Amino acid sequence: MISPTIAICNFIPDAAELRDVAVRNGFSGVDWTFKVEELPRSRAEESRLLEKISILNGLEIRYHCAFKGVDGGDEDDRKAEEAMELFERVCRVVSRLDGSYITVHLGLGRKSPEGLSWERTVRSLAELVAYAKGLGITLCLENLASGWSSRPHLFEKLVSKSGAGITLDIGHARVCQAVRCRSFDLEDFVMPNPGRVFNAHIYHEEIDDRHVAPECVENLSSRLDLLGALSCNWWVLELREEAPLMKTLRVVRKYLESRDEVRPVEDEADRQVCFEVDKA
Repeated sequence: MISPTIAICNFIPDAAELRDVAVRNGFSGVDWTFKVEELPRSRAEESRLLEKISILNGLEIRYHCAFKGVDGGDEDDRKAEEAMELFERVCRVVSRLDGSYITVHLGLGRKSPEGLSWERTVRSLAELVAYAKGLGITLCLENLASGWSSRPHLFEKLVSKSGAGITLDIGHARVCQAVRCRSFDLEDFVMPNPGRVFNAHIYHEEIDDRHVAPECVENLSSRLDLLGALSCNWWVLELREEAPLMKTLRVVRKYLESRDEVRPVEDEADRQVCFEVDKA
């Protein structure tokens, strides 16, 4: 069984304060999300970003792109070209920051895949994976709650055809139509490519674009068991408010503690106890 790195999102703008919250609460990593408007546009801005991130010294850092409506598979040639230029710029920035992992999305912010070309999406993702690899970076695709990446059979094709790694968002997987209708199971997102799961986003579920914290260990246990079986050792508690973040941290810690306690025990019933979260 793995002992995962538990990471916090960069939801606090001040890097020193973010580091203080992370260290004080026992986090070992930071999942740094880029937004388009925050990307450096010059070497001077890159230097300032490097200086800011250097404050997080001692914490492992991985990177995450939250670019709504930016897709290399856009049917509009100009938009597709601009999207690829943007993602390649992110790869270069992350390389200069000595980063090794980037998570990207397909169709983020879209109600449906309308306006996207499947063939161009696969081709552009493969090109981006190769570009990142040339810079020493593993590019990972995240499953969303809707769109092509929310359908396990299509997600598998995107990953296999492009060579991308996987960022498994267990909250998105829980609420996507394919899983809710029992057409697929959570495992179907990853089992065709179990060795490619490098990151996980941990929370209970997404409701109205809001990430909801778990109430008890039972809410997450089967999904965390899967991550353990996959040897995925980067667990991002993807909540951007302190109260639900700490609630999720308590649940995850109780899961890990209970897992260690029952490791020598074969009785599966012992693993199904729901440990209520401390209110303190």
